[in-house]
Amino acid sequence: MSEQITIERLLYGDAGIGHLSDGRAAFVDGACPGDVLEVAVEKDNGNYLTCSIKEIVSLSEHRVTPKCPLASVCGGCGWQHVAYDWQLVEKRANVVSQLQRTAHFDPDRAEAIVAECKPSPKQFGYRNKLEFGCQIDPKRGFLMGLHRRGSDDVLPVDSCPLAQGPLSKTPKALKGALRYLSGSNDLGIYRVGVRQSARTRSTEIALWTTPGPFPRATVAKTLGNAMKCTSIVRVMTGEGKKARKLKGVELLAGDGYWKERVAGQPFKVSAPSFFQVNTEQAETLVELALDGLEIDEGSVVADLYCGVGTFTIPMAKTGAEVMAVESYGSSVRDLRRITEEEGLYIDVIGGDAARELPGLGHLDALLVDPPRAGLDATIIPAIAAAGPRRLAYVSCDPATWARDVKRLEDQGFELVKATPVDMFPQTHHVEIVSIFTNRKN
Repeated sequence: MSEQITIERLLYGDAGIGHLSDGRAAFVDGACPGDVLEVAVEKDNGNYLTCSIKEIVSLSEHRVTPKCPLASVCGGCGWQHVAYDWQLVEKRANVVSQLQRTAHFDPDRAEAIVAECKPSPKQFGYRNKLEFGCQIDPKRGFLMGLHRRGSDDVLPVDSCPLAQGPLSKTPKALKGALRYLSGSNDLGIYRVGVRQSARTRSTEIALWTTPGPFPRATVAKTLGNAMKCTSIVRVMTGEGKKARKLKGVELLAGDGYWKERVAGQPFKVSAPSFFQVNTEQAETLVELALDGLEIDEGSVVADLYCGVGTFTIPMAKTGAEVMAVESYGSSVRDLRRITEEEGLYIDVIGGDAARELPGLGHLDALLVDPPRAGLDATIIPAIAAAGPRRLAYVSCDPATWARDVKRLEDQGFELVKATPVDMFPQTHHVEIVSIFTNRKN
């Protein structure tokens, strides 16, 4: 069965949506708003149909030629075929749509609250980090690359146009060295992360492995010869179901951390710790959040899910009394080191945000930057009890964010502004900085 449809918009994902003649929604990967397509139905999912492009009848004015020849098969950047100005339109539209569908906002209110999407200064060459999957193939030996679209299979690549400067060429430099090191032996390497700063010239290679014997000196020498870097580390995790459990970090060569600078603030970041991949847009997040919180000297502020302190440090430098909560041990250690080196007094608390918040007392302002799953339902009443006059919520997922917007408004907060920030050009992902006021204050 095939039918001609017009693509209306992009979903929060890599598919475009159109409607068949019988009114059913059709999701089509690789489509661009305005395309007229002949599509073939691949799967009936009940509420919608998954379709493939059989023929492009006419091209949208928003369609462009992808810069990367692997864009259609690599899972990293599914919007390369869409003109950048229209990517921004679609990202904002997805945020507005989630406020209407999930938070049940009136369309006019949603449109008024959501600002234009903040464009990235760089549309390509913006990433300070690349991560590669690794596999041992029975016929081809050690493989390293990005993941194929919709699969865990490794797609060998020599470069990535999303990575900044020399970082874009690291796959080719590392691939040969790691293949040589692996030889006929499996060193347990399942992931390789490379971070590089255009501001500090710091470059770190992190090898993620299972525990076991490891030729540390040989690996350090070989990788050091293959690529100029300031740090080489091995990150050991559990196996099987415990693969995400950190067992330890071994320094193989150099500093043992990666150095970056955001808004003039230096950061030393350990390999397991999270850090935003678009440094310039990280500064945009900080500026929007601090402007919205309206804190000053003497304000009592908490930063939940604080990571290594991207927001914490700037808040402390306003003269506010800052408490920072983070559950991941590596990030806690990084933030404590930064505060000590900077001579700042920040109460850094290692623990679960929902458990620690009730003990922080009354707050003048609160910032939350939770993982993709959003806020645990149990923390919402604790946020209300803390009574912050203003709340900044930074999110990387419009759906879970909109769910939490509804929960927060039910507890007496009012969403007054939401600004989408394009941290990830050429992909469907978008960051949101949202500001709430407390109706009870």
